[in-house]
Amino acid sequence: MAKVKTLEERLWGAAVLKMSFRLRGAEDSPAFRGIYPGVLRDLDVDDDAVEKYIGEHRERVELAARGSGA
Repeated sequence: MAKVKTLEERLWGAAVLKMSFRLRGAEDSPAFRGIYPGVLRDLDVDDDAVEKYIGEHRERVELAARGSGA
């Protein structure tokens, strides 16, 4: 059985995904628009919460999105 993720873990995953597209200037891309809504649904979080999380943890999220660790 898979471990249930905490809200923090779910927000982290969505935030890193969103930031990876944002850093490439690709938030309007078909790939992002196709993937991100499903990720939000699967992780049971909303975009407002993800944006708030990014605002509170920007440096860490950007590092992870760039592949530089967390």
